[in-house]
Amino acid sequence: MPNIKSASKRMELSRVLNERNRARRTRLRNALKRVRLAKTAEEAQSAFRQAVSLLDRAGQTRLIHPNRASRLKSRLAAHVSTVSEAA
Repeated sequence: MPNIKSASKRMELSRVLNERNRARRTRLRNALKRVRLAKTAEEAQSAFRQAVSLLDRAGQTRLIHPNRASRLKSRLAAHVSTVSEAA
């Protein structure tokens, strides 16, 4: 345990931010999964819009690398187009 007040404050802040990032990553992964598992074209489109929004925010806040966010958006868009063509 830290003896210095600023160190203990930093430790608490790190714990809070770690929990927040974990929750955001989980929400992002679940959104990506919803797009991939969508059965209908409409369901895929709505899930895709939500996932793109979360990916943009995650890339801006550096939760994930911005290039990774862009790559995932591209791959999801390709997947949604194949779901739409199949329907």
